[in-house]
Amino acid sequence: MSYQSTTLVGHLGRDPELRYTGSGDAVCSFSLAVNSGFGDNEVTSWWRISVWKKLAEVCKQYLEKGRQVLVVGELKPDPETGDPKIWQGNDGTPRASYELTAFKVEFLGNKGESSQGNAKPASEEPMPF
Repeated sequence: MSYQSTTLVGHLGRDPELRYTGSGDAVCSFSLAVNSGFGDNEVTSWWRISVWKKLAEVCKQYLEKGRQVLVVGELKPDPETGDPKIWQGNDGTPRASYELTAFKVEFLGNKGESSQGNAKPASEEPMPF
């Protein structure tokens, strides 16, 4: 048995979207901008985050574009390559897309704020895949 975990802190790039599977499970999706480096050397990585079941409903209720969050989850590589999904942008430059299935989300700051403040943890046991 193996285990891997990825922790990210970033800001939501859009409001979360909630939908339900055919079996009735809730799934919430949102994009997360994670910055690294400083000043002119700052680089932004974009992540697609998926959250399931009760935690998905909590995320939809409390998260919105610009809100800072900490997420912990499992990196989901491209099934064809085992790497991040690589694609070409409209301007012809290569791009990469990262995907994470989160089992823990901490809300940093208050709803409507993008700065750090009181963290509100929310978590769910990892889903078997």
